Amino acid sequence: MKTTSCIRRDFGIIFLFLMVYALIFVLHQMDILQFQPEFNSTIIMPRVSPHRIVNRRFCTFQPRSPKDALEERLILDSIAWPETSLLPSPNSLERTTDPAHSTFTILPGRKGGQWHVGDQLEVMIQTFDFQGHPKKSGGDFLTARLHNRKLEAGVAGQVVDHLNGSYSAVFSLLWEGDARVEVTLVHPSETVTVLNRINREQPDRTHFKSLYRSGSLSETTICNVCLRPTQQPVCNHTDLRSGEPWFCYKPKNLSCDTRINHVKAGFNHYLSAEENKLFQSGVNLKVSIQATGPSNVTVLPEDGQLKVKSSSVTSLPSGYYYQGVWRSLGGIKVSQFNTSAITQCLKGKAVHMYGDSTVRQWFEFLNAVLPGLKKFDLHTQGHVGPLMSLDNENNILVRFRCHGPPIHWPPTPTRELRYIANELDDLDAGPNTVVVLGIWAHFTTSPMNIYIRRLQSIRRAVVQLLDSNPGTLVIIRTGNSRGLSDRVSPMDSDLYSLQCDKVLKAMFKGLKVHLIDAWEMTLAHHLPHDLHPPPPIIKNMVNSLLSYVCPQKHG
Repeated sequence: MKTTSCIRRDFGIIFLFLMVYALIFVLHQMDILQFQPEFNSTIIMPRVSPHRIVNRRFCTFQPRSPKDALEERLILDSIAWPETSLLPSPNSLERTTDPAHSTFTILPGRKGGQWHVGDQLEVMIQTFDFQGHPKKSGGDFLTARLHNRKLEAGVAGQVVDHLNGSYSAVFSLLWEGDARVEVTLVHPSETVTVLNRINREQPDRTHFKSLYRSGSLSETTICNVCLRPTQQPVCNHTDLRSGEPWFCYKPKNLSCDTRINHVKAGFNHYLSAEENKLFQSGVNLKVSIQATGPSNVTVLPEDGQLKVKSSSVTSLPSGYYYQGVWRSLGGIKVSQFNTSAITQCLKGKAVHMYGDSTVRQWFEFLNAVLPGLKKFDLHTQGHVGPLMSLDNENNILVRFRCHGPPIHWPPTPTRELRYIANELDDLDAGPNTVVVLGIWAHFTTSPMNIYIRRLQSIRRAVVQLLDSNPGTLVIIRTGNSRGLSDRVSPMDSDLYSLQCDKVLKAMFKGLKVHLIDAWEMTLAHHLPHDLHPPPPIIKNMVNSLLSYVCPQKHG
């Protein structure tokens, strides 16, 4: 009996030990499953994709579907920047890319030094640091332009990174006469490293506020799409229809449904003293690189012979300027519209514009040039809208409304915060309806996956709109380069604008929509870059818009 009792006691101890071990194992696996990010086993992580490493503690959102998740990963892979250098130490600035020491050289053509219209011109760029040493790695952000100020001609070049400190810039030769090369260092590769870190570690670097009010009681709290976790409760203001996320810290003494406005509160970027030196106008921020020899060529007329083409690039620019007029390549022929031609083109049509202030410029342009188009006072704020103008005699309606948060504007009533996808779902469209979209400028300070999510929502609505109203015309304005200052560039760098431009083009590729390439239209023009391009560029953009509305009807 004693032996049996001991055996039972031993078995009981062993069983208890196994149960405890099993419980620990299960809890461990649950913990792994809870915090392990989901990855598709067929997707290979890119060599460099800082967008994937967004701080998951407070800026992770479940994709709407596995298809959306896969698309997001593929797009982030496609815009991944080449591997960039860390800021060297000591003598950090001295060993970064210096535009004053860097040079470019026009490579000889294969026709005995002659170039003809239709050929491609290739330029070799070699980068050096401030000590005059050649750089051995790539990742610098460079832009290139070919231009002739007398002819008011210009075209953007395509830059190829050879990942060893050298780059090629390739230009299509599209006009006869003088063509001058201009190469600009927007950011050294070391700056790109810092910008990627800011985007990864500070997805909430631009912060917003909302006012909550009930009776005489009011409170203001911080809001964002990426809200850092604290002990304070959070109000979930995610849009129920589109699923677009937005959060605010809950007021201490008011309920979440008392929120009455939205406003940009400011921005923070935490840079070291050495990192701040990477953002100096005239030193390493949008500075021209000089040529070692001639910086221009003379382009002869077409000769009917085999064209000189570069092996570095295969695609063409979207268009170019000649005599100050934008000429599209591969798209619709851009016509020139005077006041009467614009009125005739838009007669009987409703133009609905949605987006940021860069598309609102088009609304303001039409109001300025059309005497019969009168603003209808809706008693709303001019920067957000809704704005509406009418030409009763010609039955023309033009409307503008801003997209939903994030928006970096003065206080905006929450009742005016609308999401484009919802607006498109509610739109009564038809063959005389023109939809214009432009959404990018307020997303350059957000992680790129937030922008992709928003565009996926808008694209779904566009597809549904075109399926139910196939005669509706949809035109999308891309992002553009902007003027950079020491203060703004860490927040709104052209690097972020370029990434938004690439994402938008990828998202709407293959759909029955028309893109107006604002990135190349600003890059190719001789006027200074600005978030809001100057009137000559806006006029060319609106002419491109009208050429889709009324193709080849007015010359």
